[in-house]
Amino acid sequence: MPYTRDLVLVGGGHAHALVLKAWGMDPLPGARLTVINPGPTAPYTGMLPGYVAGHYGRDDLEIDLVRLCRHAGARLIFDKAVGFDRARREVALEGRGPLTYDVASIDVGITAQMDLPGFAEHGIGAKPLDTYAARWRDFLEQTAQGQVAPDVAVIGGGVAGCELAMAMTFALRAAGVAPRVTVIEAGPQISGVGDKARQRMLVAMDGLGIVVKTEATVVEICADKVLLSGQAPVAAMLCVGAAGAFAHSWIAHTDLPQRDGFIEIGADLGVVGDKALFAVGDCAVMPHAPRPKAGVFAVRAAPVLHHNLRAALSGGRRKTWKPQKNYLKLISMGGQTAMAEKFGVTLTGPFMWRWKDRIDRAFMDRVNDLPKMVVPKAMGEMATGVAEILAARPLCGGCGAKVGHGVLSGALQTVAQPSGEVVAGVGDDAAVLRQPGGGFQVISTDHLRSFIDDPELMTRIAAVHALGDVWAMGAQPQVGLASIVVPQMSAELQARTLSEITQVATEVLHAAGAQLVGGHTTMGPELTIGFTVTGTRESMPLTVAAAKAGDVLILTRPIGSGVLLAADMAGQADGRDVASALAIMAQAQDREAAILAPVAHAMTDVTGFGLAGHVKAICEASGTDADLWQDAIPIYAGARALSDAGVSSTLMPANHADAPIEGVQDALLYDPQTAGGLLAAVPEGQSTAVIESLGAKGCVGHVIGRLTEGAGHLRLKACCSKVGTGSELLEHANAPCSS
Repeated sequence: MPYTRDLVLVGGGHAHALVLKAWGMDPLPGARLTVINPGPTAPYTGMLPGYVAGHYGRDDLEIDLVRLCRHAGARLIFDKAVGFDRARREVALEGRGPLTYDVASIDVGITAQMDLPGFAEHGIGAKPLDTYAARWRDFLEQTAQGQVAPDVAVIGGGVAGCELAMAMTFALRAAGVAPRVTVIEAGPQISGVGDKARQRMLVAMDGLGIVVKTEATVVEICADKVLLSGQAPVAAMLCVGAAGAFAHSWIAHTDLPQRDGFIEIGADLGVVGDKALFAVGDCAVMPHAPRPKAGVFAVRAAPVLHHNLRAALSGGRRKTWKPQKNYLKLISMGGQTAMAEKFGVTLTGPFMWRWKDRIDRAFMDRVNDLPKMVVPKAMGEMATGVAEILAARPLCGGCGAKVGHGVLSGALQTVAQPSGEVVAGVGDDAAVLRQPGGGFQVISTDHLRSFIDDPELMTRIAAVHALGDVWAMGAQPQVGLASIVVPQMSAELQARTLSEITQVATEVLHAAGAQLVGGHTTMGPELTIGFTVTGTRESMPLTVAAAKAGDVLILTRPIGSGVLLAADMAGQADGRDVASALAIMAQAQDREAAILAPVAHAMTDVTGFGLAGHVKAICEASGTDADLWQDAIPIYAGARALSDAGVSSTLMPANHADAPIEGVQDALLYDPQTAGGLLAAVPEGQSTAVIESLGAKGCVGHVIGRLTEGAGHLRLKACCSKVGTGSELLEHANAPCSS
């Protein structure tokens, strides 16, 4: 179905998460869905106090936006919105160019960062969760080890501040620490609840030893205390801001209709005066129906938002939403006990905790329990062999979609041997041409079947992947030609997509010292991006054919991207692992190449044929064998568990057949890599300096094996053998991977 309209969801809040779940069950034909969020997950705030207290792990309260977007068929952009141009219908982003929308919705929540002297330097807001959680984990560990005093101040005596104070106190006690926690409230009493609930909260906090200071005005936050007006300072090695809801500052700098930085919306959740924009959750305000900042309202609004977004995209009729006046409050009390309040009735006890826990987990199940990808069964009459192919796992993207080395080698047997100005051709990373005026030019081409729906990131990875062949030969990139297949879409969306691709391709090539000089574009069934690249080198470019016995093998990137991408396609991968791998794959390797090329005897980049296939290519061309050390080979986070569970890419069986290994068996060595690391054969005596030079440039190198005399045989050992002149280096180089 051709795309004709762009729907952009800014933020991964509760309402947007539920919209994504519903969209995946019934997508609107012709609408291209994009989500913008700073990271691969979004926290469910209802479980935050339980997480702080230690009742939940981080996984329990995080919504996996990568999996959710895969389910919804949406592209996920890891970035922050910093503005809106409503005339051009563009969202301004912090780390990339603006994104155009036809319809957009904003669900970015609130922040607890406070405008108080010293807060930015010494305080931490309870939101966003990532920042607060990291600071809290460090503080908890330091206090448990006696490195800092267990003094905590919470600014804000509302429900959120009191919940966090009780949760932190409980966790510190569980760690064997006697905490000193103070809640600082500017008003005459703790707020957000009725009289009965307030009294019970005060009793609970008193029982935990928490001091509550009311009518206390904060003057300044210092490194070890909070200064109050007219009262004694409060000792605080950790100061948490939870005093009310603060709008994100960037909203105030837009022309969006707003009150105190919160976006004004109508009964249809649409931004007042703008038919193309919606806002929901705590970042929005309904002047005609004021409501507290609570997640329950975003959850209740999600079905109406989903309906109205579809209506805005298709010209349908919108629904209205009326928030309820009264809602159930379930408040954590530190341990596994909670208090419920509604209509003035208050109940407290472990059974209330179990009720709250059941409600919270039910919400997480709604957004995290996604249907498995179903491969349609072959039906009816068909030619022999079709059913077997269709019954296999779905075709992967990236290098997982390549033709196997054995098939490819057979097809290339009839290609003529290099002659004339062509020095090297089939069999290496790039062809090598002798230049009339001296020096050499290398030329290579590569393209990738899309494995993510973001053209910008896909282009970045495809360009880095193609340039890898030039870097592997020690050449300086020169020019690039783009080869682009975009899915069928309207002319307007074609222009938007090609603009994104062209801008990023230009940026990546320019950073590498090359120019984008043109290319070819067509429409097809799916996004495919490739580049033909050239490079130059004064001396003969590096090939795979000059490695020597005694060389050690240095690898600059983890392996396992093929397994992660295959699992992501099936909705089985952890979104954080996928995002981490994509970030590494999108990084250029020009610095690594500049360090390795002057000392390497042979070099290649690890791509579709897997680590084993590319090591074998060096060995066969150089007349060597290779001993590889399993514990020295870096693996992408999450890839090992997925591989052990049987996840693999479509190319792995062919890679296994083409490059058998003696000794320990490890499927990840056959995993096809996209934008994989450089693999260099380096004299062992120089490898210490190489590893140190890589580290000095912010790069990573791993010594993963050694070459011996032989004829292309590979052996995998469980661990590195500490022998030879470089044993101290190998022990150092094979320390746990920092990437």
